[in-house]
Amino acid sequence: MQYEIKHTGKFKYVQEGSGESLVLLHGLFGALSNFKDLVDYFKEKYTVFIPMLPLYDLTNLDTSVSGLAKHVSKFIEAKNLKNVHLLGNSLGGHIALVYALKHPERVKTITLTGSSGLFENGMGETYPKRGDKDYIRKKVELTFYDPKSASDELVDEVYNIVNNRLKAVKIIYLAKSAIRHHLGEELKNVRVPVCLIWGRNDTITPPMVAEEFKRLLPNSELHWVDKCGHAPMMEVPGEFNILLSHFLSKHP
Repeated sequence: MQYEIKHTGKFKYVQEGSGESLVLLHGLFGALSNFKDLVDYFKEKYTVFIPMLPLYDLTNLDTSVSGLAKHVSKFIEAKNLKNVHLLGNSLGGHIALVYALKHPERVKTITLTGSSGLFENGMGETYPKRGDKDYIRKKVELTFYDPKSASDELVDEVYNIVNNRLKAVKIIYLAKSAIRHHLGEELKNVRVPVCLIWGRNDTITPPMVAEEFKRLLPNSELHWVDKCGHAPMMEVPGEFNILLSHFLSKHP
């Protein structure tokens, strides 16, 4: 992604376009490139922000879903954003929900895709397995319906993370935090409109997770994407962007 990385105080982020604020939150192995097609599509009508989440930079105490939600809160305050449309993939969706529960006055809508917060299959107890790129490739391929979506660049990114001891430890901290921080009945307190866009072939947060989110979130709608895994905005960006556009247009 060729977008400029901006700096405001301690925050690093992408900001593109103009209009209402659309804040994108990436997952545990997420990167700015995950949202390239989404940014290109929505920057015509929205100011799109991608805060770079400090997955590896927080203290051990703050390396948690709550710690990352606090970071997002401080970012939104620093940018003085109001009536925010939040979108989160995987861990990013979990963070969006935790933020919205604490700051409902700033949130206009939430979109979740492959979100944690209820249940997720991790990379397995043996993960991260350092030094074995074939193993990493197989794990990355599980993110997608079509294994070809696991590009060499994406595999290299994950491989480099798990072969950095400090980063690998932080990933484990965050994964355990996501499992512990089960939202369950708290979700009835999320009153803003929520759009669930889910890959029907997601093996990390399977379809039953989407159905449970739909049951527990009082103002939610669920859209399935066929032949799609855990990251619809990457695997089928055209269909994803149309679904998201229709949802956002209902809440101007």
